[in-house]
Amino acid sequence: MSFVIRRSLSTLIPPKVASPNGIGAAQDAVRMQNVVSFYEKLPRGAAPEIKAKGLLERYRARYFGKNASAMPIVHVIASLMALGYGMEYFFHLRHHKNNA
Repeated sequence: MSFVIRRSLSTLIPPKVASPNGIGAAQDAVRMQNVVSFYEKLPRGAAPEIKAKGLLERYRARYFGKNASAMPIVHVIASLMALGYGMEYFFHLRHHKNNA
């Protein structure tokens, strides 16, 4: 037989069935018991909600969580206005004190 034919036949038979060690039930039973015991130890049900710890995590939980709102857009606009006024005062308005 050529290598190509042997290769095509070997892909038809799963490796567990083709090997004599895979036919014995004792090895598979122990392996299956290990898998079952692993999955029995895993927690069931919905995962508990994670409490926000830091400042940004609390902000995200409050405004982007279940009750999402448009307040972050208002906060960005207010922050840009405050930053802009601060820069305008520093670079321009402070020189015009007392109508000078």
